[in-house]
Amino acid sequence: MAKTSSVERDRKRRRMAKRYSGRRARLKEIANDRSLPAEDRFAARLKLAELPRNSSPTRARNRCELSGRPRGYYRKLRMSRIALRDYASKGLIPGMIKSSW
Repeated sequence: MAKTSSVERDRKRRRMAKRYSGRRARLKEIANDRSLPAEDRFAARLKLAELPRNSSPTRARNRCELSGRPRGYYRKLRMSRIALRDYASKGLIPGMIKSSW
């Protein structure tokens, strides 16, 4: 099990990214619009830099829903390889069986 503080920090980052997504998108659109004057685009970049760092969606880390483990993560199932193997062995994932020969 991952540290609770790490899991909570990641949840906080995801909430902040969601909260600031509209503002971020507008500022990025202005900053990347070549038809606007350079001063306006620069001002948009400065406003973007003033936003909290944790409001950027790239700061969020994919973590297992069950254990909070950050590595060995399967996006489709939203769980780590260890949790996946455990659930598959117990027969809790439809269509997945443990191989044996």
